[in-house]
Amino acid sequence: MRTHHCNELRSANIGETVTLIGWVNSARDHGGVIFTDLRDREGFTQCVFRPEENSDAAKLSHQLRDEDVIQVTGKVSARLEGTVNAKIATGEIEIVATELVIVNKADVLPFQLDKELSNEDLRMKYRYLDIRRARMTRNLRTRHRVTKATRDFLDEQGFCEIETPILSKSTPEGARDFLVPSRLQAGHFYALPQAPQQYKQLLMVGGIEKYFQIAKCFRDEDLRADRQPEFTQIDLEASFVDQEDIIGLVEGLLGRVFKEARDAEIPASFDRITWKEAMNVYGSDKPDRRFEMKLTDLGEVFANSSFKVFSGALASGGVVKAINAKGFSGITTGQVEALTQTAIQAGAKGLAYIQVRGETVDTWRSPITKFLSPEEIEAMKSALQVEPGDLVLFGAGPWEQVCEILGRVRLAVAAMQNLLEGNEELNFLWVTEFPLLAWDEESGRHVAVHHPFTRPIKEDEPKLLAGELSTDLRAQAYDVVLNGHELGGGSIRIHEGALQTAMFKALGISEEQAAEEFGHILDAFRFGAPPHGGLALGLDRLVMLICGEDSIREVIAFPKNNKGSDLMSQSPAEVDPKQLRDLRIQTVKKPGTPTAPAGA
Repeated sequence: MRTHHCNELRSANIGETVTLIGWVNSARDHGGVIFTDLRDREGFTQCVFRPEENSDAAKLSHQLRDEDVIQVTGKVSARLEGTVNAKIATGEIEIVATELVIVNKADVLPFQLDKELSNEDLRMKYRYLDIRRARMTRNLRTRHRVTKATRDFLDEQGFCEIETPILSKSTPEGARDFLVPSRLQAGHFYALPQAPQQYKQLLMVGGIEKYFQIAKCFRDEDLRADRQPEFTQIDLEASFVDQEDIIGLVEGLLGRVFKEARDAEIPASFDRITWKEAMNVYGSDKPDRRFEMKLTDLGEVFANSSFKVFSGALASGGVVKAINAKGFSGITTGQVEALTQTAIQAGAKGLAYIQVRGETVDTWRSPITKFLSPEEIEAMKSALQVEPGDLVLFGAGPWEQVCEILGRVRLAVAAMQNLLEGNEELNFLWVTEFPLLAWDEESGRHVAVHHPFTRPIKEDEPKLLAGELSTDLRAQAYDVVLNGHELGGGSIRIHEGALQTAMFKALGISEEQAAEEFGHILDAFRFGAPPHGGLALGLDRLVMLICGEDSIREVIAFPKNNKGSDLMSQSPAEVDPKQLRDLRIQTVKKPGTPTAPAGA
């Protein structure tokens, strides 16, 4: 239906007769001569309809409006002097139309496609129109390039792409599962996989050695900008590997992806820090290192302070830490309130601060300086390199809680100061040696920080086997981070039955429960399971960062909104009562819901 696409013709094509097809991006009447910008996914070409060329086509062109689908045949001509459009690739030429076919008319649009729209629900309702916009087309084509580069690279490394089941079994730990009722086995349910974790380990037992999958995953949890109920992972697993092998593989993969999808060169190897260092210095297990503002320990400064908030925290085994927001002493009252709320939401009771407005303490603004001795103030200034114009923000309490509080405050301050505005740096980082276990106060037991198949580091294996449990046990787990976002994470897995049994015991999973929930994988480990490990990259988040977007919804063709709804197809939706009867499921109506009439 066409000889060229709408971003193909150049000055070299002048004089050729061509046929184009696409959407009317705009139509303009210049004294009876109609100019249209014809658009397809590749770009734009200007078409001109003049009565002297073909009166029927020219007359028909007066009916054109935005988003009509048309086919145009005509001769490629040079644009008149002074009308060249240097902003588009086809800006030196135009098509002087001799034929016009209106393939399909478009109704009045619900919104203009050439303007950014703040009403996201409207965009989601008419997503098929939203996708026509250049930004969305670019994002989805970038996603294609990312997945193609991934497949090409992993194929070259000897990996096999293998699909694993979508209908699986619900298992404990992790996020809430989406459940699917079985019609053939009444009262039984499948679960949609949160990740192909057990299947890919079973593939290693099966001798596949190198597996990958562009895998759909599902989690029934609250949504946010970078979370959807269904999402996609670049999932990979390999046998006879250690942590260094997986890290090297992923660095090579990301290098290929960023080169082919963004034409960006990234380091061949990334910096590494341990989880403890990341928390201690940045207050985050996915630190953004594009700006400084590090957390500083002030335990020695305030160990004997008369300010009980600080000395009391230290006496009970906690810490006192602070960050210095350089040059931000002019913070407004409203901004102080916003930072305080950030701290409170992270678990703090409040937020102590000092606005260093001058050289002397009497010029400072703070609710706490009256409780601090001159010696403490001088020691604090030295530790934090305090200068006039700075803003010091404090946290006191349990180590991990204080780190998390100041980590969130640190990011909020950076946003207020616009520290990252216009920053195009790609700062990659590996975070290693995550805790193997965390203590859950509600259940009164240890839980897995990652999942129950994560292997402890070699030095800590004897402690796990002996039942010497603590949150100090370290895992052979690793996350790759970019600009404060976790791109993905993985671990070396447990492959021996004895160590896996010890891990289940540490998590309070009985032998009977382990056999019921994980019997298949425990049985598999009895038949010569190889050492193995892997990693999963979040494809949606990876593409989001490559495209420079703030939400993964901008790189998914048909996402859900913040309530988990697809406004275009109106899902989730009620189903026919017969379908529920076949599944032997009865729904419970909320009080006050009208009852359907008899026979309905």
